[in-house]
Order: sequence, then C-alpha cells, then structure tokens
Amino acid sequence: MSKGPGLFSDFGKKAKDLLNKDYTSDQKFTVSSSSYTGVAVASNVVNKGGFSSGDVAAQYKHKNAVVDVKLDTESNILTTLTVTDLLPSAKTVASVKLPDYNSGKLEVQYFHEHAALTTAVGLKKSPAVDFSATIGTPSIAFGAEASYMAPSGEFTKYNAGVNIAKPDSNASVILADKGDSLRVSYLHHLNQLNGGAVVGEITRKFSTNENTLTVGCLYLVDPHTLVKAKLNNHGNLGALIQHELRPKSFLTISGAFDTKALEKTPKFGLALSLRP
Repeated sequence: MSKGPGLFSDFGKKAKDLLNKDYTSDQKFTVSSSSYTGVAVASNVVNKGGFSSGDVAAQYKHKNAVVDVKLDTESNILTTLTVTDLLPSAKTVASVKLPDYNSGKLEVQYFHEHAALTTAVGLKKSPAVDFSATIGTPSIAFGAEASYMAPSGEFTKYNAGVNIAKPDSNASVILADKGDSLRVSYLHHLNQLNGGAVVGEITRKFSTNENTLTVGCLYLVDPHTLVKAKLNNHGNLGALIQHELRPKSFLTISGAFDTKALEKTPKFGLALSLRP
C-alpha cells in the first residue's frame, strides 16, 4: 500500500486511543493462539453488569486475503473477507452478519501517494452509501466523510477535518455531527515519560454550548508495564495499569471515579489476555 495521507477515520486516532483504549468497567478474559499456517483463534468471555457474553473468532490468512469468522453467544455469525491489491493500491472488504442478511456490506479502500478514498455500500434493497476522501501527505492531510441514504435522498452524516502528524506529536481538528460539534486534539510523546505521551482534547457542542476538556497521559514504568490516566472538566477520572505477563499476554486493571460525587461507588474493570 502507498504511504499517503491515510484514511479520514484515522484522523485523531492516536489521541482517541490514548484516552479510551483499554479502559473498561467490565471483566474480560481472552485466550488466543496462532499457527504458522496462517490460522488464528481467539475466545472472549465478558461479564458486564452481572450478565455474561462471549464469542469465538477464527482468522485465516492466505497470500493477500484474510478471512475472519466470529460466533457469539447470541448465535450471530460475523464473516469478513479482506483482499489487498485485488485492484492496484486498493483493499476490498466484504462482510455479513447472519442471520441478518441485510447486514451485508461491501467496502473498497484506495490508497495513493497523495490521497485516500473509501466507499462502502450496504448490500440490501435500500442501501446506505458511506464515502470518505483525504488529500495531502503523511505529515498533513485534509479530509471529509459522509453517509447518504439512497431511499430518502438525504445525507445522514457529514464531517470534515485536518490532521497534522510529526514523529513526536499528532494534532487534529474535526468538524462533526453535520457541523454541530468541533473536536480538537493534540498528542505529544515525551522522553520524560520513558517514551510515554500526554494528550489533550476539547469538544464543543454548538447546539447546547457544552464544552468538554479531557487531558490524559501514558507513562511507561518499565518495558513490560504502563500506566494511563485521564481527567475531564466534568470531574470524571480514569486510570489503568497494564502489565505484560509474558510476550503478548497482558493483565489490565482499570478504574473510573466521579471526583464531584465521591459518594458514588467507583467502577473497576479487569481484563486478562493470554496468548500461549
């Protein structure tokens, strides 16, 4: 694939991941394994609010194609086929979730040195069409995305933004929700955090005049342990510690607190991911 500006969905992703990834108030247990033949299997069990659910997933890689199949405890079967370079510099993704035959979707991603395009169409009688486009370079890119409902002839979503990436930082500005919200984020890697990072994000909702400011950080305690924390202006505090028990096997403990209502019971989460 060409090293171009990337997809619009990647704008601000690094900052978003630092503020949200691995935070949980549930209990999750995952076991996964893979083989040299290109087959990978994973099993997940999640306990959320006293209710348990799970799934079993399998992945098979062969040359430029990847097949993913996931079966969950609600008898849903999600199948995804991803083919790279079926067309030059393009990736094709087809998916369907049974027994809902109307959930089928076909997506084509095209990558160029100075542009990236995506188009996704629902495989049903009255489909929705999603498309996005970015132009620029890996350092600075401008992009937009939209969703069009063919039956009504209306746009249900349109967003636009700019993303600036440097070796030690990343910044993005995104106008979303049909122009009703603005999200600005900035992430910076610091040597003082042993290669960790700090991040700030501010979101403004124009229709309600509501502002949300969130700051967070990631600190690498040692090569196998990291600590993350985040706090917003509404008093919501989150923290987690993640330790690599063995290569590719992780234990994550996280918590969430409302600093403006300390009488509320804090929420705690535990995630154990094992890969023999």
